[in-house]
Amino acid sequence: METGKRLTTNAGITVGVVRKLLHRGARGRLGRILTKAYPVEVARLLSTLKGSERAQAFSILLDECEAAHVASVLSEMSPADSTAQVLALMEAEPAADVRELLEHEERTAGRIMTPNFFALDEEMTIAEAVSALQKRSEEYEMVFYLYVVDKRDHLVGVVSLRKLLTTHPSTQLKRIMVTDVISVNTGADQEGVARLVAEYNLLAIPVVDDEDKLVGIVTVDDVIDVLQEEAAEDLLALAGVTAEERVTTSAARSLRLRAPWLLLNLITTFFPAFVIAQFDWAISKYAVLAAIVTMPMGMGGNTATQTLTVMIRGLALNEVSSVRQIVLKQAIVGLGNGVINGVIGSCAVAVFFKSFYLGLVLACSMVINMLVAAFAGTLIPIALKKLKIDPAVASSVFVTTFTDVGGSLSFLGIASLLINRFPHT
Repeated sequence: METGKRLTTNAGITVGVVRKLLHRGARGRLGRILTKAYPVEVARLLSTLKGSERAQAFSILLDECEAAHVASVLSEMSPADSTAQVLALMEAEPAADVRELLEHEERTAGRIMTPNFFALDEEMTIAEAVSALQKRSEEYEMVFYLYVVDKRDHLVGVVSLRKLLTTHPSTQLKRIMVTDVISVNTGADQEGVARLVAEYNLLAIPVVDDEDKLVGIVTVDDVIDVLQEEAAEDLLALAGVTAEERVTTSAARSLRLRAPWLLLNLITTFFPAFVIAQFDWAISKYAVLAAIVTMPMGMGGNTATQTLTVMIRGLALNEVSSVRQIVLKQAIVGLGNGVINGVIGSCAVAVFFKSFYLGLVLACSMVINMLVAAFAGTLIPIALKKLKIDPAVASSVFVTTFTDVGGSLSFLGIASLLINRFPHT
């Protein structure tokens, strides 16, 4: 007996049963069985089946399942298997288009563009263009602009629909086209493409290859998808979680994805621990310092998170022009927050512990560490960007280290100078 036939799902179906149902043409029954099974089990079955059997079973699954369920099944398969199944069920022409898009690198204009665009030869007249547009517009996803190409399919211009309809019919396209066309290469980063569309308020942007031939367009709805994806990834990255992880990801894979960042965090925690250990004599003399030291460290971390979030968003939207001005602005904000929180926190500590000097230490430490947080939250992501490292992924680890060290060192350092003025415990 084949090894595959021993594979059984929670619905009690084996590869052998699938083959029998396919042979009998019992599509409805097989579909109901597949939809009741767990996605990971269906994925294993599909991976075990061969050739036309796999294609038939996958087709039945597509017919019976909702899109979300199909997606969950595909997520349990290897990328090669899942892609092959989808392409095998598509018609030849659209499948060829998809394969061509998959040849481009991920997260590039070539990968997200649509090859269905409307373009006409520069020698055509307005009348011919309008006629072609009326006949062929339904073939394309949408027609925002009329792109103009030469005999070799090079992008040479663009004509707005308004211009097309308000110009004499005998005029050639090359006479009215705008030659200064905003376009991107197939290898352009998708985030950069999204910024261009937003900056120039475009409904679509043409994509050209290395020979400047028009090969596709990226529409505004594609850009919205990119921006949502990038925003989600940045949010996950700030927490040390990759975009690969989902709530349905297996525990083992989630562990592999999260563990490296947590281990890096563990390494960086030794730095503030080392600083605190240098003041063990002060803590042993006045134990409450061990509790209060967490206040400037925590507030510094919160300040750094605010600054870091604003900076990463600014870098993503290409808003960072003058580093000096940005650093100065964030320093002023950090100083202001340090004074406000330092005064309030010091008053509370002075009253609760009956020590003016302990409150003064906290106030000074709060101001110092919030300034440290402002500088670290601003300069670290900029530096990482310069080094071609994603600031959303790596910034938080380094910034947290700076604020923890800054908070503990400033608080315990000043406290050690004034410790003789604290009340005895």
